[in-house]
Amino acid sequence: MDNGIKNAVKITDKEAQYDEKAKHLLGQKIILAHILARTVKEFKGMKPQDIVSLIEGNPQIGIVPADPGMTNTMEDVESGRITGINTENSEINEGLIRFDIVFYVNMPSKDGEKSVPAQMVINVEAQKDNPEEYKLLNRAIFYVCRLVSSQKERDFVKTDYDGIKKVYSIWVCMNMEVNSINHVHLTQEQLMGDYNWQGKIDMLNIIFIGLSKELPEKRSGYGLHRLLGALLSNVLSVKEKLGIIENEYNISLGREGREEMEIMCNLGQGVFEDGFAQGEARGIALGEEKMIINMYKEGFGIEAIAKISKKKIDEVQFIIDRKE
Repeated sequence: MDNGIKNAVKITDKEAQYDEKAKHLLGQKIILAHILARTVKEFKGMKPQDIVSLIEGNPQIGIVPADPGMTNTMEDVESGRITGINTENSEINEGLIRFDIVFYVNMPSKDGEKSVPAQMVINVEAQKDNPEEYKLLNRAIFYVCRLVSSQKERDFVKTDYDGIKKVYSIWVCMNMEVNSINHVHLTQEQLMGDYNWQGKIDMLNIIFIGLSKELPEKRSGYGLHRLLGALLSNVLSVKEKLGIIENEYNISLGREGREEMEIMCNLGQGVFEDGFAQGEARGIALGEEKMIINMYKEGFGIEAIAKISKKKIDEVQFIIDRKE
């Protein structure tokens, strides 16, 4: 096997392992509770520690019906982490989609309320960046629709559409230019007449959490961004990460969480070093690489890119293969 291919496979494998560890850390109940406390209106103002007990550890989902639906999510009792990272839907003539994290959470009950608390379905997705090959909002809409349709014959039957649970699809997007939080949801606009159609207009919710490349300062007003930025950083050391997560947020990840963080840090450093070393060995600067990728996306051929950038054809091919 060509050394370039071997190295590309090596990097890809490390990236896959890094992503898996990152999702495991995001799947810690206390981390999910912090996300809910700052993005879902039903939990705003609550202490994350109080939200943890509302997260369903062992959802009674059962077998996926013929309609698109989610596979079971299970709880790792020892770690308190929501697993079922590879929950997936598969239909004939359709592709396979995988949700990073899916779980049920009980809505906080009102004072004196004794009835069974209402639930909502939460999906959390981790993105290394805002993809350029498609619009992320379109993908998020697809996911949130799947989360609703999958409830048929599981959370509601036949035509009992009032039984559909509210859904949140929360996207944590790294390496953005600025820190941000956006809420995408339905609205009802009266175009003619004075009539208000009843129903759960707040059923579909998409949250985008944009994490900038720079970790925000402490007490900057970006508390959630600092927490998630530290948790998912591939630059900070394990000691630096734990210093922020444990000391500033009073979060204990436990032995397993610490081990996953250490592995993730080592993998992240390895991905960076391997990728940088390959580019450096070929004399390719980061700016040149971005220019080549942009020309390729605009439809320029490999030979034309090589001529314009004054690079060898195999160097251009290397950059494009690594990006893909």
